[in-house]
Parts: sequence; structure tokens; C-alpha cells
Amino acid sequence: MNTTTAQYSPLQFERLPADEQLARSGAFLAQMQTRRTVRDFSTEPVPFELIENAVATAASAPSGANQQPWTFVVVSSPAIKQQIRAAAEAEERESYAHRMSEEWLAALAHLGTDWHKPHLEDAPYLIVVFRQAYGLTTDPQTGETVKIKHYYSEESVGIAVGMLLCSLHLAGLATLTHTPSPMGFLNAILNRPANERPYVVIPVGFPADDAHVPVITKKPLGEVLVRAE
Repeated sequence: MNTTTAQYSPLQFERLPADEQLARSGAFLAQMQTRRTVRDFSTEPVPFELIENAVATAASAPSGANQQPWTFVVVSSPAIKQQIRAAAEAEERESYAHRMSEEWLAALAHLGTDWHKPHLEDAPYLIVVFRQAYGLTTDPQTGETVKIKHYYSEESVGIAVGMLLCSLHLAGLATLTHTPSPMGFLNAILNRPANERPYVVIPVGFPADDAHVPVITKKPLGEVLVRAE
């Protein structure tokens, strides 16, 4: 029994029969193995409730000290999407021309990517995830703004993004994880405070009818799973 002053409530947990555990696990695996990064999006509208549910799922992720160091900015405005695309393409153009090493460019070659990012406008939604590097609160005595240290914010936001992608995929939507570098322009365009750091831009929507994806493979389980017995 924990002896701290923290408050606890009984865990709500359903113990599943072994065959149902395996069935659920296998079904989820099969669904997630169909997920692909998509760069060709339809402009067809997407119900906002699907985005809300996905963000709510992401916001339920575990985080260091339960500080929940994330902000999810959902962009649907064509004008704002155009601003984001213009700024991202400017940074990407510079990266492909001058910042990326030959080794890096060679590693990307089989994916066929370049600085053009039409998906940032075509997708009906962009979910821009920000990591809160530290928290902000107001001292009740002085009225001054006080910084709150955040623990494991990088890891916490990474877990949340993974859950976000899973939720969107299971809802029948296509996604892309886009990280233009540097990403400071997102703070300015979206009017985010200084304690928030852009983490990833995720276009979300239905794939275009003629969408294609690169032919790739994943490492076999034997290369990534190690049992320490």
C-alpha cells in the first residue's frame, strides 16, 4: 500500500478471457499493419467529431508526473493552411538545397520526397502538436507568472502522438507526420506562447482516389523483438 498523501481510487479493469485477449491483439495488429504515411489527400470534408475523438484519445496518454505537456492545434482554415504550407516549403527548400547531408538525402531517396508539400493545403485538417517545454501558472500572492518544470515532456508527447495516429487510422482516415525544420514559424502563425515547442504537423483526411505510397518493408519481428529470459 502506498503511504504517500496521494488520493487513490479502485482500478477499473476488465480481465479478458485468454482467447479474447489474443483475438483483440491480433485484430489490432492487422489493422495497424495497414497504416501508411499518405502524401496525396482528398479535399473531401471529414467529420470534426473524428478529430475530437482522436485528440481526446491522445490527451488520455500517460505523461511524466501526469503534467500532460501537450497542445493540439487543429487547423481547418484554408488561409492558415496556406500560410503554413508557404512557410514549411520555404524551410524545406532550404533544407533540401543546403542543410541536408548527402547521406541524409540518399536515405530519403527511396521515398521520393522533396520540398513540395501540397498535402498541407489539400488535407481538410492539420493537427499541429506542440510540446509544452514548461508549464505556466500565476502566483496567487504576487500575480506574477511562474514557470513549472515539466518532466519527460519529449517522451510524453511522443506517446500521445502515437495514440493520436492510431485513433485516426482506426477511424478510417489517412495521416502524415511532417516535421519541417526549423518549425518556429508555427508559433507565429498559430499564436502559440513561448513555452510551447512545435513537435509535429499531422495532415488528416481521406486519401486521394489516385493516392500512391512507396513500396517499403518493415523489419521482421526477429530483428526488433529480444526476449531477455
